[in-house]
Formats: sequence, C-alpha cells, structure tokens
Amino acid sequence: MKIIVLIKQVPDTYGDRRLDQATGRIDRGGDLVVDEITERAMEVALKEKDARKAEVVLLTMGPASSVDVLRKGLALGADRAVHILDEDLAGSDMLRTSAVLAAALRREGFDLVIAGNESTDGRGGALAAMIAERLGLPHATSLNTVAIGADNVAGERAGEQGTRAIHAELPAIVSVTERNPEARFPSFKGSMRAKKKPLDTVALAELGVAEPASRTTVLTATRRPARAAGRKIADDGTAAAELAEFLTSSRLI
Repeated sequence: MKIIVLIKQVPDTYGDRRLDQATGRIDRGGDLVVDEITERAMEVALKEKDARKAEVVLLTMGPASSVDVLRKGLALGADRAVHILDEDLAGSDMLRTSAVLAAALRREGFDLVIAGNESTDGRGGALAAMIAERLGLPHATSLNTVAIGADNVAGERAGEQGTRAIHAELPAIVSVTERNPEARFPSFKGSMRAKKKPLDTVALAELGVAEPASRTTVLTATRRPARAAGRKIADDGTAAAELAEFLTSSRLI
C-alpha cells in the first residue's frame, strides 16, 4: 500500500502570528514548524506502516525552508518525500493549491492520501475535499479515528448531533483532526537515516497544472488594534441593567 501524507510548514502557534502589511500574506519570518495536525496525519500513516507493509511518502508545497519539515518526517519513519518548489506558487489560494497538489498526486499515484483537516495558519478546512473533487475520488474528512483496511478506509466523525461512521473504498482521501494520536519523536538513528532517504524537488512546469494564477487578491491588510481597557461598572443598584444594555448593544445577547 502506498500512503501519501500532505504536510505543511507553518509559523509556530506559540509565537506571535501577523500579516505582512505589504503583501497581505502571513509573515513567515519567525520560527517555522511542521503543522501539528499534519504531524498527526503522519502518525496515522506510520502506524499503518508499523502494522503491515506500506510505503509512506510525504508531499508538501512551499518555500525552500519547507525541506526542514520533510526531513523531520523522514526522520520519524517516512520512506520518501516530494517538495513542490516554485517561486510562482508564492501566495497561492486554495483553488490553485488544490490544483497543484492534485496534479502531483496524480503523477505519484497512491492508494490513500492523509491530510490534516485544517492548517493552523490558513484554517480553510476544505483542501482535502477540493483535491478529492479534482481527482474524482471519495473523501472522508475530519475523522477523529482512522482504520485502514486492505481495500477501504473508515473512521469516526463527530458532529453537533452525534458521531457518524464514515467509510470509503480505496483509493481515497481522508483528513484527520487533533483527536488523533500525537506524533512520535524522531530517534537519533532515524535522523541519521533521513539524510539518505530520497527527497525529490518538483517544479510547477513539471506538473502541467491548468489552474491559472490565484484568483484571490488581498487588497489591504490592517494590524489588529491594541486591546482597549475594559469598562468597569460600579454596582449602585443599576449594574444588572447596565450590563444587559452593554451586552445588547454589542450584540452579544
């Protein structure tokens, strides 16, 4: 079985995240890490590899620095990595990103694709479904659990009214939530082996993507204003009425 895991490099969620005022894009000048939910997607794939014979391939689309997260994934136990690297892809929206990733997946071939349900920098939450639509494949998204069979994949999705059991025949695309197990830690031996594992770089021209440049344009970007001091209400017998009036005027109730 060949499993491809979509991973992404994002700004560290423990740091300050902000937009570049000139481009309107996320400022990636600080600490960059592998997205936490895509780490969990890797763990799902690696557990399947531990249980039975499976090839795990990592795929990312991003700047040159993204090679760091690919190397980490290889150190954890993935077999190969593919890096889509092209300056023309900077600032791509979800439409173009899904087209490029779908083209790369079609080129690679696979039995199962595993992704995170949303990234911590974009939080679009629809990329896996968009890729599946482009490839004409079934998808099972936002799974809290994943069970991979010889010819199918299944899992549980939680909703407001309860949980649903989802399943799909392979080949398929799934996305996982933060309810899945955390990623394992790389060992020293794994880190040394990662240096010798294949890591291929693919340019946009090699994929034959028909989707034009991103259709989304950021016109302006404004810094979030500093938080103002809160309003204090002294209880002289009218505090309840003042509080209700404030909440109503702020459309909080």
